[in-house]
Amino acid sequence: MPDIDWSEMFYFTVSPFELIIRGTAIYLFLFCLFRFVVRRDTGTLSVSDMLVLVIIADAAQNGMAGEYKSVSDGCVLIGTIIGWNTLLNYLSFRFKPMRKIVLPHPVCIVRDGVKQRDKLRRELITDEELHQMLRHHEVEDLAQVRRAYLEPDGEITVLKNEKAKGGASTLPEHRVPGA
Repeated sequence: MPDIDWSEMFYFTVSPFELIIRGTAIYLFLFCLFRFVVRRDTGTLSVSDMLVLVIIADAAQNGMAGEYKSVSDGCVLIGTIIGWNTLLNYLSFRFKPMRKIVLPHPVCIVRDGVKQRDKLRRELITDEELHQMLRHHEVEDLAQVRRAYLEPDGEITVLKNEKAKGGASTLPEHRVPGA
């Protein structure tokens, strides 16, 4: 059984200030990447929730596996990531301009039975994927759709026309996770 150097386990091998800067840079880079690029693939987790899980898993792994050689290094990095996540959540809750930056607006991908091709292209949604998403809402024909939105969390919301097929009124909106 190898000897454990308890003093080496808890001292900083990297400057805490450097860890804060590194954690901040990676968090903000990945936040922007997930916010503006891979929006529809996030599923039911919010972008910041998924980001925190991924980074914390990596930071914790490095701290536990000895990549930083110190538990303290990993704790500072994890604390930085949690701090940024909490700050962005608070600022977006408290200030409307910040909310517009942090939380994307829903994107209308079908309007009055017509595909919004420019929006579908921007979100990289093919016709086949759109029809699959609509089938999850029991929609066979685009004419049945008043509006379909790609929500900020990657889900799809479909609002049907008042007079659905067969003349019956529709149920309230339905959401498909991870679409």
